[in-house]
Amino acid sequence: MVRRHQCDACGNPKTERFENQRFTMEHAGVRQKVDRLSGWRCKECDEVEFDPESAVRYAAAGDELVLQARQREQMELKRIRQKLDLTQQDAALITGGGHNAFSRYERGAARPLPAVMNLFKILDRHPELLREVLPESPRKSRDDHGRREDGRATHRKRSKLVEA
Repeated sequence: MVRRHQCDACGNPKTERFENQRFTMEHAGVRQKVDRLSGWRCKECDEVEFDPESAVRYAAAGDELVLQARQREQMELKRIRQKLDLTQQDAALITGGGHNAFSRYERGAARPLPAVMNLFKILDRHPELLREVLPESPRKSRDDHGRREDGRATHRKRSKLVEA
């Protein structure tokens, strides 16, 4: 005898049990297959309700996809910033972020807004547009000691006071 289960989404009592099926999920253009999932599928709206163990494995696979997408985003932002020969501070100046914003983005401590990612993707394809968005002074050429033509350092180092 087949036990019926009511759909939580549409209330339809006509759901079907499925066992050990493969589902494919997608996030940010990357796909992942999850095998041996079981649960109920609604015949009316195609909603799926996984059994508890299957739900945990499906959610874990989804979490992994999100983490992979974030890592790709971090690496892509850093790659573009370096291609454009920008310091993290210069990049933050362009986007209106705080002086540590790009450090946090590249470490994964914070996620950039989609507008930041979109701007840097555009600048990656059209680096000549950088002069349109970056004030002149930070783009002055740098010498071998990390100083600009105007003499300002591009990186500030914190020093500790050590008492004897």
